[in-house]
Amino acid sequence: MATWRYSAMPSGIEAVSGCNAVARLADFDRGRNGGGRKGIKADRLMLMRKWQLRPMKRSFSVTNASSDQQRKVKDPITQQEESVGRSNPFPPDAASIASSIKHHAEFTPLFSPDKFEPPKAYFATAQSVRDALVINWNATYDYYERLNVKQAYYLSMEFLQGRALLNAIGNLGLTGAYAEALSNLGHNLEKIAAQEPDAALGNGGLGRLASCFLDSLATLNYPAWGYGLRYKYGLFKQRITKDGQEEVAEDWLEMSNPWEIVRNDVTYPIKFYGKVLTDSDGKKQWIGGEDIKAVAYDVPIPGYETKTTISLRLWSTKAPSGELGLSVFNSGKHTRAAESLYNAEKICYVLYPGDESLEGKTLRLKQQYTLCSASLQDIIARFERRSGTNIKWEEFPEKVAVQMNDTHPTLCIPELMRILMDVKGLKWKEAWNITQRTMAYTNHTVLPEALEKWSLELMQKLLPRHVQIIQMIDEELIRTIVSECGTADSNLLEKKLKQMRILENVELPAAFSDLLVKRKASPVAVSTEESGESEDDEKVEPAGRKSKSVKGCIKGKKKKAPEPVPEPPKLVRMANLCVVGGHAVNGVAAIHSEIVKDEVFNDFFQLWPEKFQNKTNGVTPRRWIRFCNPDLSKIITSWTGSEDWILNTEKLSKLREFADNEDLQAQWRAAKRNNKLKVASLIKEKTGYVVSPDSLFDIQVKRIHEYKRQLLNILGIVYRYKMMKEMSASERNKKFVPRVCIFGGKAFATYVQAKRIVKFITDVGATVNHDPDIGDLLKVIFVPDYNVSVAELLIPASELSQHISTAGMEASGTSNMKFVMNGCILIGTLDGANVEIREEVGEDNFFLFGARANEIAGLRKERAQGKFVPDPRFEEVKKFVRSGVFGSSSYNELLGALEGNEGFGRADYFLVGKDFPSYIDCQAKVDEAYKDQKRWTRMSIMNTAGSYNFSSDRTIHEYARDIWNIKPVELP
Repeated sequence: MATWRYSAMPSGIEAVSGCNAVARLADFDRGRNGGGRKGIKADRLMLMRKWQLRPMKRSFSVTNASSDQQRKVKDPITQQEESVGRSNPFPPDAASIASSIKHHAEFTPLFSPDKFEPPKAYFATAQSVRDALVINWNATYDYYERLNVKQAYYLSMEFLQGRALLNAIGNLGLTGAYAEALSNLGHNLEKIAAQEPDAALGNGGLGRLASCFLDSLATLNYPAWGYGLRYKYGLFKQRITKDGQEEVAEDWLEMSNPWEIVRNDVTYPIKFYGKVLTDSDGKKQWIGGEDIKAVAYDVPIPGYETKTTISLRLWSTKAPSGELGLSVFNSGKHTRAAESLYNAEKICYVLYPGDESLEGKTLRLKQQYTLCSASLQDIIARFERRSGTNIKWEEFPEKVAVQMNDTHPTLCIPELMRILMDVKGLKWKEAWNITQRTMAYTNHTVLPEALEKWSLELMQKLLPRHVQIIQMIDEELIRTIVSECGTADSNLLEKKLKQMRILENVELPAAFSDLLVKRKASPVAVSTEESGESEDDEKVEPAGRKSKSVKGCIKGKKKKAPEPVPEPPKLVRMANLCVVGGHAVNGVAAIHSEIVKDEVFNDFFQLWPEKFQNKTNGVTPRRWIRFCNPDLSKIITSWTGSEDWILNTEKLSKLREFADNEDLQAQWRAAKRNNKLKVASLIKEKTGYVVSPDSLFDIQVKRIHEYKRQLLNILGIVYRYKMMKEMSASERNKKFVPRVCIFGGKAFATYVQAKRIVKFITDVGATVNHDPDIGDLLKVIFVPDYNVSVAELLIPASELSQHISTAGMEASGTSNMKFVMNGCILIGTLDGANVEIREEVGEDNFFLFGARANEIAGLRKERAQGKFVPDPRFEEVKKFVRSGVFGSSSYNELLGALEGNEGFGRADYFLVGKDFPSYIDCQAKVDEAYKDQKRWTRMSIMNTAGSYNFSSDRTIHEYARDIWNIKPVELP
């Protein structure tokens, strides 16, 4: 009898005989329809078709993922040559799928048996799809194990996956079959898919980029896994009330997650606190403290039209059951008894818990260490298992590549060092060489608050062994800096050490304490401004009162000494540790990578220029065109001649040839209007407002932050509204095109100014949307709880999208790429990937405004010197806002950030006032262009045609080639 590979666990392949596998379903069918050998044979054939089961020889493939050509490769076990290439497996039919769905509804129940309503139908459908994925998932894992290929591991605090059902069946090529099967069962595929909650594992572009990367890694057949945390309550679910944004816990796991499989056999110990002992042989032992367990939950990530299915492994945390103090519990002290359990579980409760308190900071650091430690223990266990009895640690970087997505996974560096030295017994030099060759770092921001710095005191308490290792790395860095700079110029050396050291405001190690000549500290003088007098002036007192000389004494007491200046906090600079501890550092857009080299890490760039690279972000065209915009996808396929563009986005550039074709333009406008109708329904459902699909849909959806300048957008809308109110109906209808201005995004719960912006947007909308004079000429909408599923509706319907960050502050952006792919025209600054997008789509197809990145520092200096003169229109808008037209609030706290010349939270740091006139003038150009629909449609087509270079497939190929050094491995 042939052998079938069939298991629900990628971590352990299980052989099941064909007859036994058939018998499972045959027994089920026999119980309902009768049986016999004929029935068994029929069921066996159905099972083969349904699960793509067939007798398999051992065979392996290593191919170019972008090539359809077959290649001859040797099976490493049999040494026989096999022809391999991209496979197109025979898909199950609708009848088989319906049978599978009914099976799960009955035998994998999560709901009562008497009804088959949409929630139950969704879970049964998802479980059916997961069954299909498991076959390829297991095969993928098995191939990686047997080939022992080098594998990349992408560590990220966020994975913003979105819904999985439509993406999975789309990648499997089963959308039509599942739609038919559900229709036969009395349900609609889209309505069933809408039952799925978005996985609450991320917030913004960082997490969505990570998810796009996983899709591309699987599609291109690269051996890779993702690692993250399984947040029970996500960031938060956003509600919009009359008071603005309110946060409530996400409920995405309340009815479980049908896509994940818990690996109860994959757990690792995680330690916090405790102390470090040194053995007689000098070996370190980290003992005592708080011990918890990290448990693996695996989610399958299928590639498009390939068998490759990789894993996203998410860690959940818990304490051993023995940690429940049963005697304490039974004495009535329940909270105290369960304290250890709660402390362990809460680590994975919330994404980015508030860190204003010490408890919040501690929890965040625990999260980061849990991600790093559990993932590295898992990676090392896999390396050891694949190596067998012949473990060569020097080959670890030849089998493992770890990518740190921003600074959150920085603790991977000291954690790998700890495991290699303290657990595996390697010496410092060998462990350090392995670590540097394994780790790589992606920088996502130039904002100071995102270049994480942790309290040294907190880290010493929570992770004492890691601080020892970081101190040694810092000492290694000091030695390198001294070697490169020499000691002749002490000022230069002091400057370099101050900028580059990992430990900030920490004394030099004893070995280097005499390097720098310490300057004599200047005596602290009393400020004459504070005292109101000069030290040398004598004070004349009125008659009858004792004289008080500044230099004198009263009743033998000396004058009170001035308050000592507090010592600056001792900090661990995580970004510096990333640069030092890895072999590659990349920015995520051309302009951002230059800023990284020239400003953020310039001293490191001068020391190690070979480490620094650019890897412009990208997004998957599967989710962001093919599946979310089927109408446009059909048009692209028709006019480019095939569906090749889904895997080779360069084919999109062919649309340029037809940009002026009237037939294409008519189809293009019809598809856009159909998508706008869907969004109009969404807006009605979510907000109650009614909008016209014939208006220009102007959209800004992203995390709410001052540098992203939603405030500039809404002030521009206020100016537009003010102008309309000052005109007659005929004048405003002639000057302005109807617009629906749509906002979406979450403000961090403790980010007060961002929440004020949300409140202001909703206040403006409440006034404008009910103004009978304005009608459909202007609507302002804030879509609550923006997520991937909402984006999949908004982006295909968008006509103008705003990417208007202060130049030099947005690392890349990825939503700009999604909008462009869907034929949306951008208005924006020369910031992040906007620069490259404008080059690809053409300057005439991009609305540009605002100061350039190289001007920003000078403009802020000019402001500080009081030389900035605001545009009169900007002053008019602020006055109009304060007039009470949008409610009783004066918005002084909000607008105060735009005023003054200095001070924290003042002086318009993000240059809203400076760019306002340029922005208003540019918006007038948008109105003029939109009036000419032929011109506008041509611009839209040219944007899609120019988006070919912003696929995450291109980005992943570059990471694989330049940083990870991995090759595609395709299943036969």
